[in-house]
Order: sequence, then C-alpha cells, then structure tokens
Amino acid sequence: MVNQSKLGNSNLIVNPIGLGTNAVGGHNIYPDLSDETGKEIIRTAIKHGINFFDTAFIYGPERSEELIGEVLKEEGRRESVVLATKGAHKFVDDKIEIDNSPAFLTETVERSLKRLQTDYIDLFYIHFPDEDTPKDEAVGALKDLKDQGKIKSIGVSNFTLDQLKEANKDGYVDVLQSEYNLFKREAEKELLPYTTQHNITFVPYFPLAAGLLAGKYTKDTTFEDGRASNPMFQGDEFLSNLEKVEQVRKIADAKGVEVAHLVLSWYLTRSSINALIPGAKTPEQVKNNLKTLDVELTPLEIVMIDEIFQ
Repeated sequence: MVNQSKLGNSNLIVNPIGLGTNAVGGHNIYPDLSDETGKEIIRTAIKHGINFFDTAFIYGPERSEELIGEVLKEEGRRESVVLATKGAHKFVDDKIEIDNSPAFLTETVERSLKRLQTDYIDLFYIHFPDEDTPKDEAVGALKDLKDQGKIKSIGVSNFTLDQLKEANKDGYVDVLQSEYNLFKREAEKELLPYTTQHNITFVPYFPLAAGLLAGKYTKDTTFEDGRASNPMFQGDEFLSNLEKVEQVRKIADAKGVEVAHLVLSWYLTRSSINALIPGAKTPEQVKNNLKTLDVELTPLEIVMIDEIFQ
C-alpha cells in the first residue's frame, strides 16, 4: 500500500493513516478521559510514523488542541507533522452557535494557533456550515489567512454538494471531511465524484461506524450511549448489519488480518480518499491502526467487499 499521500492540490504529504483526536482531551465527548493518556497517544503516534493529526476547537472544547500543542512543543516535532484543526463553533450565552463569518473564522484561527503553540496550521477546516454566510466568502477569509502564512491549506467539513461547490467557486478547497463508511455510502452519489473531478481529498469520519465495522459486536451486545437510539444498532437492522460484518470477517480471516484493517484498507481504494483519521483511546490502538498499511487487497476482494454492502 502507498505510504505517502498528497492532500488535494496542497503541498501537504501525509502517512495515509492519520489520527483523529476527539479522544485526546475531548472531555465533552467521552467521560473519564485522562489528559496524560491523551498526550501519550500523540507521542506514540509520532514515534510510529503517523504525521497527520486531526483535531478541532470543539474537542474539549479547546483541550484537544492544547494537549497536542504541548506534546509537539515538548517533542520538538512541529515541522514533521501535518496538523489539521477545525472551527465554526462559538458559545453565546452558554449555547453553541455556528459562525462562518470571515471575522469569526479569522478570530478562531488566531485562537487555535495559540492553543496549538504554533505560528501556522497546515490544514484548517470550516467545521460546519452556517445558514447565512456565503461559502465562497468564508473560504475567501481562509485564503487571506493562507496568503499570510497562518494556514497552509483549506478544508470544509459537513458541507452538502451545493455548499461545497459554492465554497470551491475559486478552486481554493483542498480537503472535504464528511461522514462515510460501508453502511453510509451517500457520499458516493455526488460528493466523491465531485472531489475526484476537482482533486479534493475526501477524508471520511466515522469510518468504522462507531465500532460496528471493527467487528467487535455480537447480537448480544447492548448499548447505553447514543448508539442505543440509532437504528443501525437496533433490531433486525442490527442483525442484518452484523451478518454483513461476518462476511467481511471471512475475507479478513483468510488474509490473517482484522476486520477493521480490511475495512480501512478498502476505503483507500476509493477515488479521492487517500488519507484516513481513525481515532484511538489508547496508545495500543494507535499502533493497531497502522496495521492497515500491511493489507493488500486484490481486485476481487475489493469487489467482494463492495457487493456485501450494496
């Protein structure tokens, strides 16, 4: 498998297996996180060759960026990593609002720079679209920051096709981050063709479908978090999904690899997907994610996995 990928039209080169860091300092997402464990996750990733880190203001909030900044400064490794963060959220009277205005995006980049203890961000995403700001104006503000050297490339996240087209009117968008996995393939209809046509890297989030595509659940598994109300994890749909995962497991077993590694490897065969950001809650999971790079899928296996989930 290719061990280097170029992000869109940028000059950024990454290991195709990066690290999503919502469990590093993401105290508002996961209970009982240890900041020291979070920092060790980052150290382990760097030690084992991961150079693409994905964080966001809302992870914590703020704490994920702070912890990553601390580690990169301690390790003296800022220049050797590609650092991506996201902004658009703001707190107004203790409520979260989404703001894509040029003034706010400029302000949120400045604040992220301080938390990350760096003078540039490699990839800055607009995390969510707001309802009012023209998307080309929002991206235009990021282009100004790019011209100033404060960011090196521009991304958008959770944008519809129409919003992406508007955002990319001047060809400034390098990366789209959006939900995509073998169970949720809507992006194949419009977003993946568009990103392929315009050389925009597509970075999928939730690639393992909240653990379902990691092959770690059985029909007796019960859920007490948000999955408990998700139809994917309920009743006949859950049982049907498990059957599909078991079909993938047969292919994985024959290759001597884990289901998760097989699934992640399959994504990297899709047009415009050349980088992944699986998360990790422990240093061991970081090292395990990297085993994806050892998987070589045959053309037949690629088709077989595709057809299981059609």
